[in-house]
Amino acid sequence: MYHKEKSIPIKNSASALYNNLGVLRIAPRRLTYFTVVHANVVNMVSASWDGLNYSHRQLQSKEPNVATSASLVMQAAFCSLQSRELLVVTSQKGIQMYESDGSIMVYWHALDTPETTTAQAVFARGISAVPENYICVGVSSGSILVFDVPSKGPNISLSEVLDEHKESITDMASECSGSQECIADLVSADDGGNLCVWKSGEEFQLLHKIHGFDMCCSSVKLWKGTVVAGYGTGQIRLYEAVTGILHAEVNAHARWINSLDIAPFSGLLLSAGEDSLVRVWLLNLTPETNNVEIAHLHNECVTDTQICGAKFCDSDGYAFAVTGYDLGEIIRYTQT
Repeated sequence: MYHKEKSIPIKNSASALYNNLGVLRIAPRRLTYFTVVHANVVNMVSASWDGLNYSHRQLQSKEPNVATSASLVMQAAFCSLQSRELLVVTSQKGIQMYESDGSIMVYWHALDTPETTTAQAVFARGISAVPENYICVGVSSGSILVFDVPSKGPNISLSEVLDEHKESITDMASECSGSQECIADLVSADDGGNLCVWKSGEEFQLLHKIHGFDMCCSSVKLWKGTVVAGYGTGQIRLYEAVTGILHAEVNAHARWINSLDIAPFSGLLLSAGEDSLVRVWLLNLTPETNNVEIAHLHNECVTDTQICGAKFCDSDGYAFAVTGYDLGEIIRYTQT
């Protein structure tokens, strides 16, 4: 179903972080942007669709007006809003927002760091754009910061802080199908495996809380009112977002799941784990009953590689890309 394409070289290898791959397709220019985190640097690659031309850029994690900083980057993700696209980088110090090509930093938000040293690490992790004009970022305290983003310019503001989670945020996702019928439009996950389902607006509303099993939910997606969650157990669970009803549970990987992604137009689900496997699944929603079925379609073994990021390169799932710990390249696969 998929075959391996020519890999894309990156300046530094990928850190062992889950969800460590960002992808943004720039259709008018026939380009795809990729981001991979390495220690305190974000490696950014702009690749032409024919795979012949690359350009590289590196973004340092540092506070404004500070010459150097050893702050570790936790995540880099592209956020597509109605009127603009931004690259959001989270670290131990704060949150940086760039224009999508990484050329200009438009916003910096410093995290509250305790004056005395505590056992609790401070960092931001979990990034999601929420229609129409919000970007949500999770922090280690369990809070979710909601930023109001104007259609252009740097006048981004912190509009709300959501304090439902009690453990560090791991990942967040917005409704990716584009459906107007879905009530829920954001899901957040934490280190304890707890999921919170939200409805966005001037004030975000908690619709449902799905309690975890003290096992980290490392990656989460939301598609047509269904929460798709990947866990440290290697399991994938499918929940109805608004009610929390469990539709399916799959023993998908032998080890920790490090990344999930959904191609919204086709319903293809991508899962990648520390067992060196990338699997492609098909999600099928029955509108009459609201039941969701999941079927396994394909898998690729990336030999001797601890996979830490996997994403589709388009909305149909025609191609996907993979990163691995200590791997100096992005591996690409396209449909046969």
